[in-house]
Amino acid sequence: MNKEELKAKILKAQKEADIAALYVLKQKAHELLDEDTLHGYYANILDLALEKLIETLEAHRTMDMNEVQDFATLRALYEYAMEHYSAGSPKDSAALFEVLGGLSNDAKFSDAMKVHQAAALENLTLDDFLEKLADLQATELAGTFYVSRFVKEAQELLNSIKSQED
Repeated sequence: MNKEELKAKILKAQKEADIAALYVLKQKAHELLDEDTLHGYYANILDLALEKLIETLEAHRTMDMNEVQDFATLRALYEYAMEHYSAGSPKDSAALFEVLGGLSNDAKFSDAMKVHQAAALENLTLDDFLEKLADLQATELAGTFYVSRFVKEAQELLNSIKSQED
């Protein structure tokens, strides 16, 4: 696939609001597009995900991890939340993790978002979160797009926050 074919496929996916198709084209985009165009590519994925988020909230429904577009939307929103976390905006990312946790019908995803949220609320840096709470090897084996496995200290953090709320 050359650059023009890629751009045509991206444009078609954008017109169809097909976030999943955009993710499928991600590798080729990295190979063929310059940095500025890539930035726009990811901005478009985020814009589509935010539109889907609004539609979902207005419909008073949850997203289904088994539905391709919902899965891709959750992934895009998770990546956005992690960007905020990485950029040193733990309060913003905590709010995003809270929304994500309530947005999905997948209990494992929602539970993982609670750990993300708790770490951000405790002002742990992303590096500390990944180093002290996440089990990255188990997450990789699980094959999830999000940090889904944690060490026991993560549950202790959740218990600590819950006892502060009571």
